[in-house]
Formats: sequence, C-alpha cells, structure tokens
Amino acid sequence: MGIQQNAKISFILYVMLFITLLLVAVTFMYLSYSSTTEETLRSDKHLTTLNGPWKFIAGDNMQYAESNYDDSQWENMDLTAPSGVHDDDVGLSGYVPGWTAKGHSNYSGYAWYRLKVILDSLPENNLAFAAPPSVDDAYQLFINGSLLCSTADFSGTVPIIYSIQPRMFLVPENVKKEKDITIAFRVWMSSASLGADAGGIHIAPTLGEKNHIEKKYRFQWEQTIKGYIVEVVWPVIFILLALTMFLLNRGRTPPQSCKWFMAALILLGLMRLNQAVYFWFHIENSHQAVIVGPVILRPLVLGSWLMAWREWFNLRKPKWLPTIIALLVLLFMAAQLLSISWVSQSIHTYFQTIADYIRLLLLALLLFIIYQEIRKQGIKDLLVLVAALLMLIALFPKEISDLHIIPGIWFPYGVGVSRGQFFYVAFVFVMYAVLIQKNRKMKLEYNK
Repeated sequence: MGIQQNAKISFILYVMLFITLLLVAVTFMYLSYSSTTEETLRSDKHLTTLNGPWKFIAGDNMQYAESNYDDSQWENMDLTAPSGVHDDDVGLSGYVPGWTAKGHSNYSGYAWYRLKVILDSLPENNLAFAAPPSVDDAYQLFINGSLLCSTADFSGTVPIIYSIQPRMFLVPENVKKEKDITIAFRVWMSSASLGADAGGIHIAPTLGEKNHIEKKYRFQWEQTIKGYIVEVVWPVIFILLALTMFLLNRGRTPPQSCKWFMAALILLGLMRLNQAVYFWFHIENSHQAVIVGPVILRPLVLGSWLMAWREWFNLRKPKWLPTIIALLVLLFMAAQLLSISWVSQSIHTYFQTIADYIRLLLLALLLFIIYQEIRKQGIKDLLVLVAALLMLIALFPKEISDLHIIPGIWFPYGVGVSRGQFFYVAFVFVMYAVLIQKNRKMKLEYNK
C-alpha cells in the first residue's frame, strides 16, 4: 500500500468519524429543542383538554355513537393526567394508564368512550379538535353520531391496525350551531397488546380555537418525531461505519473480508429504521410491521452479528458453527411467526417460549465466540472485545433487562431513548477507535 493510498484511507476514516460525531451532536441538539412546552399548552385559555370524566363501557354497539343514547349507567373514566407525566416509551406528554389498570385487566376487544361538551362554554367560532396521539390500538371518532375519522380499516371483523398518529380536525359547521355536542370514541384493542396499563385512550383529546389547536398538534408531532428520530439517524451512522470498513479493508494487502460485518450493520439499520417507518407513516399495518421486524429482520440481525464476530476474529473452528447459526436463525424465524396471536391463535404463547429459548441459544453462541477469541488471543485486542460486549448488550434487551442492572430506557430532554440506542452509538465510536488503531498499525508496517 503506497503512501498516497494510506493518506487517502486515513482521511476517509477521520472524515467518517467527524460526520458521525456531527450526526450524534445534531441529534441531541434536536432532542433538546422544543417549539413549545406542555406547561404553555396547559395554561392556554383557548384550549380545553377533554379530561372528562368520560362515560365508558366495554363491548360494542353502533348505537353508542348517537348523541341521544342514554349512557347514564356506564362507568366513569377520568383521563386527567398529572403535570409532567409521560409514557414510558416515547415520552408523550399527558399519558394516563388504560382500562386494564382501571378494573378491566384481562379485557381486549371493543370499548366506547362518550363525552358531552357544552359549546356555550367555548366562545371560539373556529373550533378544532386534536385527537389523542396514544390509543390502544385503533379508534373511530364520532361527533353527534357522524363518523369524523378512523385510524384503521374497520370493514372486517377484526380491524386492520396502523400506528396511532397525532390528528387534527375542524369541528363541522353544522355542529357548531348546537348548544352541546357528543363526542364518542369506538376503540379496539388486540389481545396482543394486553399489559399492566394498556387499553383505550391514554392521552385526552383537546378542543379549542384552530390556531391554538395547531400549536398542540405540532407539539404532539414534534414529540412523535423525536421519539423515533434516533431510529433514522443510527442506520445512517451504521452505513457510514460499514462504508469506512469497506474502504479501509480494501486498502489492505491482502484485503481482509468484512462482508458479514457490513451485512450485520446494514440489517441492524433496516430493523431500527422500520420502527420509524411504522410510526411516522401509514405504509405498513401492524401485521406487516411485525412480519418485517420481529419475524424477518430480528433473526437475520442476530445471525449476521454472530457471523460478523466469527469473521472478525477469524475463527476457523469449530467448523459446525455457521451451520448451527443458520439453523437457529431459521428456527427463530419460525418460532417468532408462530408466536403471533393472529397466526397460531391459542397456542402462540407456547411458541413465544420456544422463541425465547432460541434467542438464549444465540446469546450463548455469541458468548462462545467471544470466549474463543479470548482463548486464542487473550485480551490483546481489548477495544474489539469491548465493542463485542456493547453490541451484545444492545442486541439482547430482554435478557439484559432481566438482570435488573441497567435501566431499559432513559429520557434525555423528556424523550425516550432506549438502552440499546446508547450502546449502539458507544459501539460505533469504539469501532472507529479500533479502525484508527488498525490503520496506524498498517502505517507502521509499511514504514518498516
């Protein structure tokens, strides 16, 4: 390798590292920025948060949408959220537990919320409505018996679900002339979503003057975008690292294979990106998102990383390892598919247990690969071993959470960022340190 070639590779390496640092810095700057605050919106007199108490009933009857329906015997459901609370995933403000935490712990299916609003108390002429940005799992919104919107395809027995996104609507002109309006939500939750605080509406809708509702709407979208922005930035960072490895290894004589490492980075990026695609756009429904993510990409990501570290450590033995990895990946795919409730119905929990055990076997194999490298080389390449452990922690979140050592999610600037996301970025920077170290060794070898 000539001096010019070595200088070119060094330049590319440091440029890629600088771009990565810039992307991480800009991402955290964006997370810290906010066009408005929850406190400002709470104090806005032009906005009325519809906390209720709402009338609630489990079950389904389309007559529940009618404004004159007698709901006096229904139970009350209060959506009032204490100041500063948010969900434990994205960081959405105003989050309250759902119906499973309020007396319906094992219920899934249809339920209705109804609320009568006196319009005389709302002097605004240009009224608009901000729908709840967090609902399990889909809803239809009715005003005085007329359907205003649907977040899913309700034409079949079971709705085809898409992600819940912030929505804003103008109150229909014919309704504004009424003294009061009846707002009704027909909500459906899948049994797969059952949990300690799942079910129904988690964030109260808001009624108010159009320009002020627009501020609320933008704030809710801002929180939604922030909650998944790292799922877009990290794939870019992974691709930059993969490209850096390709260019660096191509300059070696003889070139070192890194095809599995690059494939693992790209697959991991696609798996993370799919999260943002599902929640930001209505390209995938929930069934398609599960197939693409947990069933296809997640097993491929785990298998490719095992092969990537085997390739990086240049482990020729045991020869059966690639075959076992491939077999476990295929079995993991099958188990993940059959663990979906709408695929295998009543026996899906059995396959979920099988999938958990297969994932543990993949974890054991990764630890075995790391052990083989330590046995072969000792801890001479300590940075590489640190990178491998960082990636291991990021790839196996459930198993790490079971240890109760490292919190599963942090909320910098009120935005949910998972433990895995922090370990991914730490892994990337450690790998750049490894590549810089390797490049310096190459220079020394050439100068000799």
